[in-house]
Amino acid sequence: QVQLVESGGGSVQAGGSRRLSCAASGATPATYFMGWFRQAPGKEREGVAAISTGADSTRYTHYADSVKGRFTISRDNVKNTLYLQMNDLKPEDTAIYYCAATRRYDDPWYSQSRYDYWGQGTQVTVSS
Repeated sequence: QVQLVESGGGSVQAGGSRRLSCAASGATPATYFMGWFRQAPGKEREGVAAISTGADSTRYTHYADSVKGRFTISRDNVKNTLYLQMNDLKPEDTAIYYCAATRRYDDPWYSQSRYDYWGQGTQVTVSS
């Protein structure tokens, strides 16, 4: 099992930046495919970005169209930490952000059903 704890949420003005962290503990976090999801009020949870396992040179990432070019997902397998660097934030980025982990590859990266472990979430609020 893997335990996930997000941090870094808060309030920011539109155009600003924020970096979220997700500390992983438990059974070899580096072997898990990991993702960031978000859920805005009244909306379904959606996939934001995901990152594979493996060395830096072979690792691959996925992004939702709405965040491409603005958000960057990364991981530090020594620190067992997942990051989401968010730049040029917009009011529509306001949501609770969750990190998630899985060893399965049976569903698309943006599908919640693929992930077995979830953090408790961290709130990001972007004001205009």
